[in-house]
Amino acid sequence: MLARVQSAHLIGIEPYAVDVEVDIAQRGLPHFNIVGLPDTAVKESRDRIKAAFKNSGFPFPIKQITVNLAPADLKKEGSSFDLPIAIGILAAEGHIPQESLKSFLIMGELSLEGKVRGIKGALCIVSNIKSDSIKKVIVPKENAYEAGIVDNVEIYPVESLAEAVELLRGERIFKPFKTEIDFSYEADGYEDFADVKGQFQAKRALEIAAAGGHNVLMVGPPGSGKSMLARRFASILPPMTIEEAIETTKIHSVAGLISDGKGLITSRPFRSPHHSSSDVSLIGGGQIPKPGEVSLAHNGVLFLDELPEFKRTVLEVLRQPLEDGFVTIARSYATVRFPARFILIGSLNPCPCGFWGDNSKPCTCTPQMIIRYRARISGPLLDRIDIHIEVPRVNYNELKDETPSENSLKVRERVVQARDIQIRRFKSEGIFFNAHMKPKDMKKFCKLSEDCHSLLQTAMEKLGLSARAYSKIIKVARTIADLETSEVIKPSHIAEAIHYRSLERQSF
Repeated sequence: MLARVQSAHLIGIEPYAVDVEVDIAQRGLPHFNIVGLPDTAVKESRDRIKAAFKNSGFPFPIKQITVNLAPADLKKEGSSFDLPIAIGILAAEGHIPQESLKSFLIMGELSLEGKVRGIKGALCIVSNIKSDSIKKVIVPKENAYEAGIVDNVEIYPVESLAEAVELLRGERIFKPFKTEIDFSYEADGYEDFADVKGQFQAKRALEIAAAGGHNVLMVGPPGSGKSMLARRFASILPPMTIEEAIETTKIHSVAGLISDGKGLITSRPFRSPHHSSSDVSLIGGGQIPKPGEVSLAHNGVLFLDELPEFKRTVLEVLRQPLEDGFVTIARSYATVRFPARFILIGSLNPCPCGFWGDNSKPCTCTPQMIIRYRARISGPLLDRIDIHIEVPRVNYNELKDETPSENSLKVRERVVQARDIQIRRFKSEGIFFNAHMKPKDMKKFCKLSEDCHSLLQTAMEKLGLSARAYSKIIKVARTIADLETSEVIKPSHIAEAIHYRSLERQSF
């Protein structure tokens, strides 16, 4: 007897349809084979399925069982095929009417007692169903909230193999599950800018970065508040749109980071990997490519504290996502592309001891030590960071001052206003922020006066700026103008943007 169950497999965040074909023959010695390039986790499903049958009260056929995962030339990995294989065996034995399987897509891992466990990437699979015949999806109950976001299919969460069988037999009435999306802004999850004493220049730079989607590098001695500022940066970013939330949730779903009972990620991600991280953990990869920190920070913030402590090879992999907004990982059997559009915030000390240029404490580093320390960050990477800002030590008078600082809500209102200007400006260009402008967009939206050109020329000649730094200055100036609701870029905007290239001024 032959049965066919529809399932799916993920490569990166892209799903591919998989037909689980089960053939059961009467003659010959009993065996249970799985073919179609299964990995170890898929092969081990034989033992999980046998135990699940016994503990669910279903007789396991002592016959020749052959399971084919088609297409056979696509490598399959993970445990999501347990449930469709088990359903296929029951259908081939006549316990489930095969006609009922035609409109279902099935996925889930089985425990030995017959419970259905959650899988990774359920949202990606459900939201990309392209078959007209599939109208219903059986998912583990753990994945119900993320899968229930999708509108065009009916979601049926199940807790056990027995429950899935009852659903397919029509023995019980199951109502499709729909996630009630609460898209309220989760401000409580962020720390507030009002907690930061002083550092008005740094706060101003971060406001500009949030308004235009610009990358930031903060330089200052230990304890000056660099990490404190970075951890509050997400609190001034605009709330995510529904499209951004779904994009972000898909990536976190593939990585298995969706919390139980939470379907949609509505807060912008803040990722802060340790400086001991490898290039694979940062950029993504592995034998079966998985998203790295740059993709998990998509539509949010990637904070790299103590930037020179990261291995240089690790930092260099940031070039592509900073420039293109995505990561391409090539493997022998597939090339995977993960989105990675984030705002990078980096922090570092000015020297190994941290006190070069500090008025209150002498630096103990030799010139050679400082050069070696700074050389850990390459010029091309530094060039891709729009805003460089010095974060000096906070003095005692600022620390004891009880005057309330401006809170994140007020800053965010200005940021949202500037973002709205950019959305209207770029509505037909396919971009959303000033930081994403291409040369053709800059020619169209960043016309400069003669005074602006003269100021830029002086800066280019004296600071030795590159062509990329020239573009970054103009983009930052456009954002400063947007914060002031100015249609034109003024010399004062250019001057402030030049000021945010402090590392060129210091020959960093």
